[in-house]
Amino acid sequence: MSGFFEEVRRRKVYRVAAAYIIAAGFVIQIGSAVFPAWELPNWTLRLVVVLLLAGFPIALILAWAYDVTPQGIQATPKIPGTHRRRNLALLIAGGTIISLAAGLFLLPRASARKIDKSIAVLPFQSLSDEKDNAYFADGMQDDILTNLSKIGDLKVISRTSVTSYRGNGARNAREIGKALGVATLLEGSVRRIGNRVRVNVQLINADNDEHIWAEDYDRDLTDVFAIQTDLAQKIASALQAKLSPNEKARLDQQPTENSDAYLLFVQAHDYATRRDIFRDTSLKAIPLFEQAIKLDPKFALAFAGLSMVQSWIYHNSDPNPARREKARLNANEALRLQPDLPEGHLALGFSYYYGDRDFERALTEFEIARRGLPNDAQAYFAIGAIQRRQGKWVESTANLEKAAGRYESWIESRSPGHTAAMRQFMKQMPGQPAKAAKA
Repeated sequence: MSGFFEEVRRRKVYRVAAAYIIAAGFVIQIGSAVFPAWELPNWTLRLVVVLLLAGFPIALILAWAYDVTPQGIQATPKIPGTHRRRNLALLIAGGTIISLAAGLFLLPRASARKIDKSIAVLPFQSLSDEKDNAYFADGMQDDILTNLSKIGDLKVISRTSVTSYRGNGARNAREIGKALGVATLLEGSVRRIGNRVRVNVQLINADNDEHIWAEDYDRDLTDVFAIQTDLAQKIASALQAKLSPNEKARLDQQPTENSDAYLLFVQAHDYATRRDIFRDTSLKAIPLFEQAIKLDPKFALAFAGLSMVQSWIYHNSDPNPARREKARLNANEALRLQPDLPEGHLALGFSYYYGDRDFERALTEFEIARRGLPNDAQAYFAIGAIQRRQGKWVESTANLEKAAGRYESWIESRSPGHTAAMRQFMKQMPGQPAKAAKA
């Protein structure tokens, strides 16, 4: 073996091996950082690693056979009496073993490169000259968030959890990401002038405050749904979230073709989702929803929104049978128009829950809504509350934990003090009933 190592040293194979390892390590390091930013799939990095590993024995063979001289690349002189074939076989075997050993270490790491599929959509800045158009920026934010919430492979933070970051001041992505428990942030601005809309968005890595990508859209108001769908698909691609055929179909579905009806719906939804939903502002949503429906009688999402507001008001401040009946009729109409509408099943569930105290039928509707809106706090919260009533403590705790862990702001805005009560409830051992506040 001493003759083999002397030949390796004479032919300068050590130098080539060291230089190759350093260069390959640099290429892998650059690839692992750049490929995700280019939205390349995982297999591309694995392919680079495999090619580099396969190239290592080839580089050793070339270093053995040739040498770089002042006259150019020439064959390395042979020394009589050496075991040339044996030494070459040992070199090939050694290089192959080193490559295989490196592969066992590097390939699992390249394959295991995972992206934290979590995102918060921060309040959009309104750049419209007319201050009355500020609601439109909120509507764009909320619609994008709703689309993302339909993707089960993502963790999406609710709108009310990010309202405190509204404003034009500087934002610290690292601090926001840490506070919300997400890896990425979407921020943007909206300018609406008549029937033209300009949207600018940036997807930001919350770990290092770097932009993953940015997009500008300058479209007609009628193209706003295409913008929202495109954004949701690009975000899902950047975070490597899988889209099921049903989820993709829901993203592609346009709720209305009437831009005026959409604007009324956005205004109504803005009133319906404010923190003071149980006060006078919620009443302002009703005529806006009704006007949107009048302009587009097939606007299923508007029927569902109107039903939700009627149920909330009936439950909280006006237990009028006529209001309960309107909530039920509007929910049913939403599902007649669009039987697979998750928001329609959510609205029907609340009409059973608050209107009739029919918890079994409500639970059925909430389960359907949860499957269509896997990131929605309301479905988890309602399911957990019903399971608590049924004495299903383990299941209830799991669902309430999902609601409280991600969407405490939503829960607190509708039931002040309920988050603390829920936390206290969840501290108890499963199977031991708790005296919890009425949901």
